Amino acid sequence: AVTLDGERVEIKARDGTSFVSIKPEGEEITDRLIAKGIEVKATAQQESGFMSMLSLWLPFLVLIGIWIFFMNRMQGGGRGGAMGFGKSKAKLLTEKNGRVTFDDVAGIDEAKEELEEIVEFLRNPQKFSRLGGKIPKGALLVGPPGTGKTLLARAIAGEAGVPFFTISGSDFVEMFVGVGASRVRDMFEQAKKNAPCIVFIDEIDAVGRSRGVGYGGGNDEREQTLNQLLVEMDGFEANEGVIIIAATNRPDVLDPALLRPGRFDRQVQVPNPDIKGREKILGVHARKVPLGPDVDLRIIARGTPGFSGADLSNLVNEAALTAARVGRRFVTMEDFENAKDRVMMGAERRSMVMSEEEKKLTAYHEAGHAVVGLYVPQHDPIHKATIIPRGRALGLVMSLPERDQLSVTYTKYRSKIAMAMGGKVAEELVFGKENVTSGAASDIQQVSRIARAMVTQFGFSDELGNIDYANEQESFLGSYQSHSNISPETQQKIDAEVRRLVDEGYAEAKRILTEHADEHHRLANALLEYETLTGTEITRVLAGEALNRGDDHDDTPSGNIPSVTAIPKTSARPKSADGGLEPEPTA
Repeated sequence: AVTLDGERVEIKARDGTSFVSIKPEGEEITDRLIAKGIEVKATAQQESGFMSMLSLWLPFLVLIGIWIFFMNRMQGGGRGGAMGFGKSKAKLLTEKNGRVTFDDVAGIDEAKEELEEIVEFLRNPQKFSRLGGKIPKGALLVGPPGTGKTLLARAIAGEAGVPFFTISGSDFVEMFVGVGASRVRDMFEQAKKNAPCIVFIDEIDAVGRSRGVGYGGGNDEREQTLNQLLVEMDGFEANEGVIIIAATNRPDVLDPALLRPGRFDRQVQVPNPDIKGREKILGVHARKVPLGPDVDLRIIARGTPGFSGADLSNLVNEAALTAARVGRRFVTMEDFENAKDRVMMGAERRSMVMSEEEKKLTAYHEAGHAVVGLYVPQHDPIHKATIIPRGRALGLVMSLPERDQLSVTYTKYRSKIAMAMGGKVAEELVFGKENVTSGAASDIQQVSRIARAMVTQFGFSDELGNIDYANEQESFLGSYQSHSNISPETQQKIDAEVRRLVDEGYAEAKRILTEHADEHHRLANALLEYETLTGTEITRVLAGEALNRGDDHDDTPSGNIPSVTAIPKTSARPKSADGGLEPEPTA
């Protein structure tokens, strides 16, 4: 007889022996046994009442559990509340993410010294505390974009040897009410658990704007976040061992309560580097690039006034790409010059089709700028002139100062206006007033901006005196926001003075180009022939000398300002005969 109990098969033979087996899968064993005349018994499976009930209610219990979990999170039961949106997005920076030290920071020595002191305080607090000094609670890094504020923070993280949390000001902002304040609380809770530590808030102006200047729910939420940040930085509860470092390029919009001592004890200015700083920064970035024997970082630094640290890093990278494009094994001075022109003037558009008439007009226009720039007083030396379209311009003349300038004289501003008007004057003198083109539109914008600033901001008008009439207020480092605060009568006087300065510059440019007409024609023809001329080549052309492009590689700017010689020259490298071109020789 055979007894079937689910998958279990119990077999009892006629001689009384019995054994147990497993029901074969996929076979109708019952029909086969009956066909053989074997007695088959089947036992019904009995499920327990508990298991039956569990299988019935389990799906409902799972759904109820999920619903309770999410309701608990939305009501603040979970960490941070609001389904976890209130959890801080601050990240703990570790060495594996790329270690940066103060050796990688150059050109901003004063800012570096102030932050090195904070690191030293964390390493050796007894050195300062024995005289009653306290560690600064916060430092605000202020400077234009690209000057190295975030790099300084990364260097602190690499040097401090303590936990370093980093977060962006925009990470506090979310679409839900109360999330920003919750994230601030959560961030400081994490920081206190890891004290002593440093918290770096990048672009703090996103959350630290002055209160009371906006309306609406979004503004109220931002103010609530700022209030919580103010309390956490310096409130009733002690916040020992947590140092806040923040960075911004808009210090004017920050709330005064955020800037007071006790929250940000120090405001560290991070300006654009001077010529010595630029040379040091170039040296840092040049470590990663094989340099040719002719590369002089001092000359490159002199030719990049106003460049930030980020601009110089981009310059070195562009030079390396330029060298790789032509197959060199190292970067030469020519690559740096080409990269500088690309960064400052835009990429060449050689594929742009220009008629001969347009080329001739552009050549005379740019030659007019160059000739006027060489004969007006106190003007910066001419670096390069070209009629090859670059960026949005059909041609341009680039002037570069040979030293960093902290202030500009009245005479130099007048010279800038005269040089800018030289292009339009040249078109009028050569082609006639009826054939003057719209190519001088950007020049007119430039001279209008300079003349208006001379009248309304710098006090260079006897008619209006030494009063600030500017319709602008600085809302960004290097940018302005307009508003009206002067009468219509005064505005008419301002417009008249601006017109006078521009007309005087136009007349000066016309006088110079009339007196030096032969030189103007000579330079325009040279531009038509060579398309691009350096400062030295322009001087030779005006002197009537022949150009020899074969051995003329001197790119020194021409002008009436002496060169800077006070800075020690970069040490020369051994000369190479092959110019660094591939293939690389093998031993």
